[in-house]
Amino acid sequence: MVRRAALPALALVIIGTFAGHAVAGPNGLLALGGYARDLKTRQGELGQLEAQREELRHRSALLDPRKADPDMADELVRSQLGLVRPDEVIVPLED
Repeated sequence: MVRRAALPALALVIIGTFAGHAVAGPNGLLALGGYARDLKTRQGELGQLEAQREELRHRSALLDPRKADPDMADELVRSQLGLVRPDEVIVPLED
């Protein structure tokens, strides 16, 4: 009788293990809420990075050698090389 019950018992243990992992495992149903939270967080980060990329794209367009903005070029040269006269007042435009 034990031999007859051993195979179905083993099958139930294996099925139970798979069912437990499907519900409570790292990729199971209970982890689904965490994935939704992570997705919202990542979408917020993506929005910030896209805004930053657009700002950098705009700045690089202002520095295009064919049509460079003289004010932007002057600002960069002065900030990078420290070329400021003692009688000048610097007003930063960044937020």
